[in-house]
Amino acid sequence: MDRFVILSGCSGGGKSTLLEALKRRGHHVVEEPGRRIVIEELEGDGSALPWVDAPAFARRAIAMSLADREEAAKISGTVFFDRGLIDAASALEHLMGKPALTTLGRLHRYNRHVFLTPPWPEIYVGDHERRHDFSAAVAEYERLGLAYPALGYEVHVLPKVGVEERADFVLSVLGHG
Repeated sequence: MDRFVILSGCSGGGKSTLLEALKRRGHHVVEEPGRRIVIEELEGDGSALPWVDAPAFARRAIAMSLADREEAAKISGTVFFDRGLIDAASALEHLMGKPALTTLGRLHRYNRHVFLTPPWPEIYVGDHERRHDFSAAVAEYERLGLAYPALGYEVHVLPKVGVEERADFVLSVLGHG
């Protein structure tokens, strides 16, 4: 859907901060499925965690991303997603070797412009929900950097600048600024 815009890229690269800036500017946003799943699983003694059962985590992220799209379809205007279906399908395909990405990626489209946060070690921080190291984040970024163009998306690597400048960049590319 053309009004659904993906912010993806390197874990710890500033996606959530950018999403907050876009929200402050009045745009609709959808928070990252992975973080929401980790919080739910930790609160309920679940095992669909990336460091416990990564395939179950990826499958749950796919389901949540599909539900997020359904909810976002009820909203008018541009909706910015912190990650989404393609990220989750790419992870599942990487883990299981099953071609989830191509099928899901072609059935459920987003705006052709995708914004990737590059690896940025100076701002990368692990926490209770982000337990992987920087090298795993970079490997994920590299996979996504191949996945999105393979599905026909135009990738824009976000500059390593302040969050307001990043928001201006995104909105300018989309013709909103």
